Amino acid sequence: MVRSLEIYVNPKAHEHRTDKLKAMISKWLNTRERQVAAWLRQGISPQRLALTLALGFAIGCLPVVGIPTALCLMLALTLKLNLPAIQVANYAAMPLQVLLIIPFVRMGGWLFAPRQQQAAMLVHRSAAQMLWTSGSLAGHALAAWLVIAGPAVLLMTFGLTAVLRRVPVLAEAQD
Repeated sequence: MVRSLEIYVNPKAHEHRTDKLKAMISKWLNTRERQVAAWLRQGISPQRLALTLALGFAIGCLPVVGIPTALCLMLALTLKLNLPAIQVANYAAMPLQVLLIIPFVRMGGWLFAPRQQQAAMLVHRSAAQMLWTSGSLAGHALAAWLVIAGPAVLLMTFGLTAVLRRVPVLAEAQD
């Protein structure tokens, strides 16, 4: 008759597995740390950083909610800009994005629609007409943003470059 069932676990085997797991986690963390450091240093010259911040801020004002973050990500990866910096500028501009939607819609309407058509756009006879009008207003706002964003990025880039050249750490950085 069996009184108790004992299971023998080799303590050295358990320690070996734990050490292996710790080494794997440490290696993974070191790799991630190097990747993050590379992202932070990427595009860090005054000119590149100024362009990055200007683009991030301008895209952050895009009058279509939900698109700027993904657009900044794609732009930063494509142009090898500083990813954290462009997202910080994007998020800093988000309150302005909400405030500028109506002015961009009005400017777009002013650019593209005659005055009588603007008044008629406010009256909707069907859901399809309302969707068409909403899409048209969004298109007008986007076009107005494009007219403003190009010169704004240039002005911000020049201004920020002048300011960032005075930062000693950035002045020494090379592309």
